[in-house]
Amino acid sequence: MTGVRCMLMRGGTSKGAYFLAEDLPSDPAERDDLLLRIMGAPDPRQIDGIGGAHPLTSKVAIVSPSADDSADVDYLFLQLGVEEPTVSDRQNCGNLLAGVGPFAVERGLVPAGPGGTSVRIRMLNTGSVATATFPTPGGGLDYDGETAVSGVPGTAARIDLDFAGTEGSTCGALLPTGRLRDVIDGIEVTCVDNGMPVVVAAASDFGVTGYETDLSALRDRVQSLRLRAGELMGLGDVSAASVPKTTLVAPPRDGGMICTRTFIPLRMHTSIGVLGAVSVATALLIDGAVGHDLAEIPPPGTPMSIEHPTGRLDVVVELDGTTVRRSSIVRTARKLFDGTVFPRSRP
Repeated sequence: MTGVRCMLMRGGTSKGAYFLAEDLPSDPAERDDLLLRIMGAPDPRQIDGIGGAHPLTSKVAIVSPSADDSADVDYLFLQLGVEEPTVSDRQNCGNLLAGVGPFAVERGLVPAGPGGTSVRIRMLNTGSVATATFPTPGGGLDYDGETAVSGVPGTAARIDLDFAGTEGSTCGALLPTGRLRDVIDGIEVTCVDNGMPVVVAAASDFGVTGYETDLSALRDRVQSLRLRAGELMGLGDVSAASVPKTTLVAPPRDGGMICTRTFIPLRMHTSIGVLGAVSVATALLIDGAVGHDLAEIPPPGTPMSIEHPTGRLDVVVELDGTTVRRSSIVRTARKLFDGTVFPRSRP
């Protein structure tokens, strides 16, 4: 049996398999078939692979030296289905992004600095660039630290992620429909893309509080909403895609800016994605957007705390009208194993 060099890492509140592009087939169809067999999909338990039977743990990062002078490495994110044999590159993943910088150092693509290292990462899914800055004491990686991330046990080393060019990175505009509000299925929504296409709606319009831990009963309504929103946002038929995400918002109840419940795309997220949180926060800053009246907006430049089912996520977004000046977030990552993964045989 032929194995493939692989590193399993936790990135933010997700977990995924990280590969060098050179270790995978160059043909996308062959690559995707291999990755599905590595992760154990399609199977609700992913019992014959390294996937964790959840969308948040059925993810892949493919990293290579960058072909663009604006970046040090290129990063392609792939979302693999769990019960379906699907592989999607139609979105970024800001959580796995947190592990790309350390992985690049681990694989020798970027040299570690004497105290800290910054890695410029081109996100191939959208062409945006993020800079990851993390500690490398004595020129080596140390994943231990005192930074806590809601939804992750314990603490780890701080990783700062600064984003550039995320505005409209998938849909071509911050407000892809050209309007601040749209009405879909009788529900007012704001469609936004600041690194992740998101449909923002008030939880109360779905007849829920927005504080629930199980919203599986909304699956069909969420699907109907996102299918129509996908067309309005210029994404076409999104029935087999993982975007747009849908985020229901409610007034904060734990000292944050807003309370959220996000679907990925139909299963409720245990927290909220990094770029999803950035997009939601961006929308809420705009007067007249859905949820703006529910939010407790802090002073400009102050981190905005996005409440989610397992805690809070702080993001910084600076706007000039509807133009994004800056977006940033703090994450952590940790190497879980490094070695060789063996895919199951083809049927």
